Formats: sequence, structure tokens, C-alpha cells
Amino acid sequence: MIVFSAIVPHPLESIPGIGQPSDRKKIKQTLAAFKELRIALEKAAPDTVIIISPHAKLERYSFVINSAKKLGGDFSQFGLAEKYSYENDKAIFNKLAFTCKEDELSFRLRNNPLDYGALIPLQHLLKNIQPKVVHLAFSLMSYQQHFRYGQLIESVIGAHQAKRVAIIASAELSHRLTPNAPAGFSPDAEKFDREIIHQLGGNNLLSIMSMHKEVIDQAAECGLRAIIILMGALHEEKYAFKLLSYEGPSGIGYLMARLI
Repeated sequence: MIVFSAIVPHPLESIPGIGQPSDRKKIKQTLAAFKELRIALEKAAPDTVIIISPHAKLERYSFVINSAKKLGGDFSQFGLAEKYSYENDKAIFNKLAFTCKEDELSFRLRNNPLDYGALIPLQHLLKNIQPKVVHLAFSLMSYQQHFRYGQLIESVIGAHQAKRVAIIASAELSHRLTPNAPAGFSPDAEKFDREIIHQLGGNNLLSIMSMHKEVIDQAAECGLRAIIILMGALHEEKYAFKLLSYEGPSGIGYLMARLI
């Protein structure tokens, strides 16, 4: 059963040793929301956390499921040496692979490291608990196929009713909010982010999936596909979109929301 669900960003500056204290002060709303979600996740006591990351190694026409026995990663590319590891939930990822095969939805099992899009949320949320983790990537296939993938994930969780599962989309909105933004400035970036939040709040995923490609590309978003997978996984669940925070001082839209 799904006992917790959220949309979170993966701000590098939130990790000590990468970001400075002054950087973390700028995202205090995001950090406060991470703390709120961490406490809620601990109360939900999940056996397994499924995390969908936009920075996982992807394949254009297949959904990649991380099949490593131990899920490990680090921030060495950002100058930190410490390594992190989590136990993979073999029963969940194998059942998901079988279900995708039965549904003829293209997938690949790969032994990949945990990327920073997964590691950052896990570091914030799993400080005091040690659930198993399932690490997923999206693809470049259609939004409809991403929604279907989410539905298959939901069916896999439903087949393990005794197991308490949390599902988290690591996703950031526009990367063009300010003149110093990573992808440069766009005057329409904030409007894009507000529209996404509005449609999520109104449970109107179809409007998001129907947005013009040019509008999405212009925003330079990072994670709509992760969100669509998440919403597919929740399509038969009772959930409510609760906006915890939204800010973008570094030019990237950091959305924090809880759904279950």
C-alpha cells in the first residue's frame, strides 16, 4: 500500500560541503519543507521508498530500473568523498520488470549508481529510518507511456499489500527564473512554474500532459516526466495536493508538495 507520496527538488546547495551556509539560508523554505516531509515520512514508516530521478541514467525508448543489489552513490563529482548505500527492494523491482514485460512496455534492468537527483532527497528524508529503496529513471517516450508506467508501478505496489511503500518524484521546475539561472533567463519561466503548480493543485494532469512542447522546452524544466509517473501511480489512490513551499532564488523552481 502507498503510505506516503511527495514531489521534491534536489538542490545541490542543500548539501553541506557543496553549498555554503549562505546558500542554505536562501532556500530556507525548501529546507523547512524537507524537514516537514521527513517527519511525516518517519511517521508513515515505509518498508520501501521508490524514488524517480531525472538524473538517473536513462535510455530514450526504455524505462531503466536499477537492479543493483546495493544501491550506492556519492557526491564525488562535487568534491565530496563520502559514499552512501541503501538496500534495493528486489521483490519490487523484479515484479515491476515482469509487469512491464507483460504489458509490453519497454524497460531495462541496469546496475547503476545512485545519481544526485535521488541521493539529495534520500539524504534529507531518510536520516533516521532505513527502508529499502527502488531507484527509477524516466525515458524520452511519450507522456502517455510515462503515465502508464506509473499505473504499472501502482499495480506492483497493490500486489504487495502488506508492504508499506512511499513514492517520491525528484523533480525541479524551470531552470530559467533569474538572470543567473543555469539555463539563462526567460520572462515566461515563473508563469510556467505557477501554471504547473495550479494544474497539480486542481488535479488536472491532462492540461500538463497537453502543454505545447515549445513552452516546456523554453522553461528548461527538470522533472515533469517524473511527476507524470508519480501521478500515474496515484491515479486510483485517495490523495490531495498540498503545496508546502515554492521558491527559486538560484534560478531553479523548487517545488515541495505532499500528496499522501
